[in-house]
Amino acid sequence: MNHNSYSDSYIGGILREVKSFAIVGASANQVRPSFFVQKYLLAKGYKVYPVNPGQAGNEILGQKVYANLSELEPPVDVIEIFRNSEAALGITKEAIALKDKLGISVVWMQLGVRNDEAAKLAEDAGLKAVMNRCPKIEYGRISGEIGWAGVNSRMLSSKKPQILGGGFQQLSIRNTKS
Repeated sequence: MNHNSYSDSYIGGILREVKSFAIVGASANQVRPSFFVQKYLLAKGYKVYPVNPGQAGNEILGQKVYANLSELEPPVDVIEIFRNSEAALGITKEAIALKDKLGISVVWMQLGVRNDEAAKLAEDAGLKAVMNRCPKIEYGRISGEIGWAGVNSRMLSSKKPQILGGGFQQLSIRNTKS
C-alpha cells in the first residue's frame, strides 16, 4: 500500500464500513484536536471509546474513558492514534494483539502521525492502515460538508448528498437506513 496517497474509495470504504473508534490520546480539553474529532464522530453516529490513562474512569463527551486498549469491550473497529509517531508502533502492536478479541480492522494515525513500521505490521496482520489523515476531515471531504467552508474537496458529483438525521447541514457517507 502506498501510504503517501489514499484513494477516496479506500478512505470512504473504511468510514462507511466501521461503526466504532477507540481514540488513543483522547483529551477532555475542548480546544484539542482529539476532542473535536471525538465530538464529530459521535455526531455522525459512530461509537467512540476515549483512551487516556490520565483520564481513566472519567467521561469525555458523555463517553467513559479507558486507561488502555485491553480494557475495551468489543466491538472496536478502528484504533485511532492521537499520539506521536514513535508511540504509534507500540499502540499498533497492542492493537494487533487485541484484534481478534475486539474486532479491530483498522489502525488510523492522525494528522502528523506516520510510522511506516507500524503500518506494515498492521497490514501484515490483516488490518488496514491509514497514516497522517484525520477521519473528521476525510469524512467532511468525502461527504461534501467541507465544501461548505470553501475548501476544495477534489470531488465533483451530480448526486444529491445523503442528509444525516434531521440536523442542520450534516451530510452522511454512511447508510442511514440501518
